[in-house]
Amino acid sequence: MRTTQSTASRRRALFATALGIAALAAPSAWAQPAWPAKPVTLVVGYPPGGQTDFAGRVLLASLQTSVGQPVVIDNKAGVNGNLAAVEVMKAPADGHKLLVGNGSMTISAHVYTNIGLVDPRQLTPIGMMLQSALVLAVPASSPVKTYADFAELVKARSKAGKSIDYGTGGVGALPHVTMELLRERLGNAAMNHVPYKGSSPAMTDLIAGRLDAMFDATSVIAPFIKSGQLRPLLVTSAKRVPAFPDVPTAAEAGLKDFEVLSFVGLYGPPNLPADIVKKANAALNTALKDPAITKGIFDRGDEPGGGTPEQLGALTRTQFKTWGDVVKANNIRAD
Repeated sequence: MRTTQSTASRRRALFATALGIAALAAPSAWAQPAWPAKPVTLVVGYPPGGQTDFAGRVLLASLQTSVGQPVVIDNKAGVNGNLAAVEVMKAPADGHKLLVGNGSMTISAHVYTNIGLVDPRQLTPIGMMLQSALVLAVPASSPVKTYADFAELVKARSKAGKSIDYGTGGVGALPHVTMELLRERLGNAAMNHVPYKGSSPAMTDLIAGRLDAMFDATSVIAPFIKSGQLRPLLVTSAKRVPAFPDVPTAAEAGLKDFEVLSFVGLYGPPNLPADIVKKANAALNTALKDPAITKGIFDRGDEPGGGTPEQLGALTRTQFKTWGDVVKANNIRAD
């Protein structure tokens, strides 16, 4: 009897020791470290001043307050935002390096065939930061007054063996594929793409009349519309844009089923833990409730984002499919 009790005691002691060793060997199994444990870096794939950089900076102070750690911007421009996306894709899944990415990520993987780019569907969606329509604009000096005038001009020139010239901030950017989608809708009319290294030089030539037309985000094009240098023909949103209440939607202008969304979202590396996603999403939505922040976003012609990670993920997947089809149909290549 004493032998049996002794054996049972030894077994209990060995079991307790094993539990202790397991706890020491795998502390993460018992408790996850608090997030964030150090400063958070928002990697932005564009230079300062554009819509994507603005999204990160306008929310910076409020995000910092919400998460309780410094939040810093790291501009890593190149390849339509994909240099930044690659960096975050390879980052540890601890939530201390996040991506401020835009819709061009859903296009780039289709147009760059000779270099390995990020499939944005592999990133972890956290939440929408802001969104906007695109605006189709012409120079103020153009005889084109409405979208109907524009469509007539494009078709007439195409019939005569000529084309219109349109500019964009680069091959494969959202305004590029949007204009190619419009070209399809106009019967594959003759339209000559003139790519620039960024929207600013393209806008300069559009204002000067060296280009016939251009699509760009409302926040990019708004100052030139307000100054009278450009004439807006339509916006690509389902509803009119508050910053331009007199500008018709594509549907109102006679272009049905032509809704294009320019968006900026917050993403994490693949397999970012659900608890970190939840905290980061809550911090983002809190920031977007700040009246000063929402005013700043609306004043530029954009609209505040918000919502769930699932909504951003669904939008990313949908746009990846949509623009992949457009790129294939129009043989758009950037390399």
